[in-house]
Amino acid sequence: MKLQFSLKYFLISIFIFLIEVLIATKLKDVFFVRAYLGDVIVVILLYTLVKSFFRVNNEKLIGGILIFSCIVEFAQYFNIAEKLGFRQGSLMYIVIGNSFSWIDILCYAAGSLLIYLFVKMTENKTTPANS
Repeated sequence: MKLQFSLKYFLISIFIFLIEVLIATKLKDVFFVRAYLGDVIVVILLYTLVKSFFRVNNEKLIGGILIFSCIVEFAQYFNIAEKLGFRQGSLMYIVIGNSFSWIDILCYAAGSLLIYLFVKMTENKTTPANS
């Protein structure tokens, strides 16, 4: 891992973050988008955010983000946000979450798979063919 700023990934991160804010505020009543799509997108946001500041192995980063996401989800089972003293409705309470769901873990896995497939497809396009 090497510290290296990427304006491209940073701008993508800002765009994805704005999508997440839109989902949390304006689309909060659209069940599929709020319950599932937001969780798929959040792992993509974490990926682009890390890539904004670090040069890191893609596979390790994707795996690390999936593991991190699962740890946060399992922490929700133990009401970690409340135990850390965050008030219900506060920003950190919302970010950490408050209810465990196996479906959320499936959404994180789906997001990780999408990133992996995208990375592999773009690597193949940028790698010269062996002739």
